Amino acid sequence: MRPAPKRCAERGSYGRTSGWARKGRGDGVLDERKAVRSWILYDWANSAFATTVMAAVMPTFYGSVAAVGLAEGRASAYWGFTQTTAAIVVALLSPLLGAIADHTGGKKKFLAFFTWLGALASCGMFAIGEGDWLLASVLVVIGMVGFGAGNTFYDALLNDVASPSRRERVSARGFAAGYLGGGVLLAVNLALILAPGTFGIPDKTMATRISFFSVGLWWLLFSLPLFRNVKEPKPHAAKAEPAARLFMTGVRRLRDTLAGIKRYPELFKFMVAYWFFFDGINTIIVMATSYGTDIGLEQQHLIAALLLTQIVGFPATWLFGKLADRLGGFKMLYAALTVYLVIVVLGYFMTNAAHFYALAILVGLVQGGAQSTSRAIYSKLIPPDRTAEFNGFLSFSSRFFSLAGPLAFAVVGLATGSSRPAILAISAFFFIGIALLATVNYKKGCEEAATRS
Repeated sequence: MRPAPKRCAERGSYGRTSGWARKGRGDGVLDERKAVRSWILYDWANSAFATTVMAAVMPTFYGSVAAVGLAEGRASAYWGFTQTTAAIVVALLSPLLGAIADHTGGKKKFLAFFTWLGALASCGMFAIGEGDWLLASVLVVIGMVGFGAGNTFYDALLNDVASPSRRERVSARGFAAGYLGGGVLLAVNLALILAPGTFGIPDKTMATRISFFSVGLWWLLFSLPLFRNVKEPKPHAAKAEPAARLFMTGVRRLRDTLAGIKRYPELFKFMVAYWFFFDGINTIIVMATSYGTDIGLEQQHLIAALLLTQIVGFPATWLFGKLADRLGGFKMLYAALTVYLVIVVLGYFMTNAAHFYALAILVGLVQGGAQSTSRAIYSKLIPPDRTAEFNGFLSFSSRFFSLAGPLAFAVVGLATGSSRPAILAISAFFFIGIALLATVNYKKGCEEAATRS
């Protein structure tokens, strides 16, 4: 394994183009701190959608209320189609819109659009009643597009709020805030749903609809500081351009990026490694509930484990960022991926709810850290004037590659007749990801990004 590389130096065009460049002490330092806090707060804002809508409440509500009356198996099939549709739309939109955003200096504008889109869709879920599976599917797709596409531009703004030496810590604080914010609102919403009469709500269905509405309000309210306090670099476009010209400019920039990726070999090696280990992480996330159900765990244990992951994830990710700042992002990423290998092996032997809770704690210890550190490392390997474009390209490529993990899980499960070998098979994605990560020359990659943009 290659020794852990040194950190990227603060050099090249970062200081010229990014909003974090200090012009002196005093107000400039205060503005930078305010921008960082505002950027972090957005993760607190939109993570409520991930926990309440995507993970804990909507999947159950969709099958038991929105899809009531459908033939057996239809609800699960329609829910699967809904998820797939949203993923494809986000994957196709992100690279092109990212290229346009970099050209126009419009990352905040695109983020604002998708924030409103997702938040309004969440509020609109209040209208879903029995049998409204089509309305539910449409709103979930719109909400997931707002969430997923918005994250592309949110991640790209990391370069504008934090210097290279601080990105591990700032990125981790964003994920930590997301764990806390998503967990707080989820806990409140679960209390409403489980004991609606205590709060003067007539039934669980109404409480669930109110919880969806609360997500939209939460998302909008806590995203406002970012739009007020985060600054962007000046755009390449000197003046407003017609939509058709902007579209063609975006296509051209995207084509140039794909053709010129060979100019950034270390970035490309990191991306390939990321595809593998991120798919392993993603498969654990999306298949955990299914695996728990297969071994006989009840619904309340699965939801409790999700809350436990949120509770552990907040302090763990915060600490992870500090350690990455001190020891280096690569060392901590290796450590996190090693823990994931342990999780997969222990998952093979899991038999009861206590084991599931223990694994939820382990996931909470490293999930946010692995994702935040990857985001920070990637931000230093990409050209500073094409951050949205490259984040969009990573979103596009990783979403399509992420089909491999669940597919491997399904194939091995069908071939063996058990989910246990299937969960063990996911270890291959981590082994390959770690091996490829060891080939990345981090310092050289940072220099390529700073000098070849």
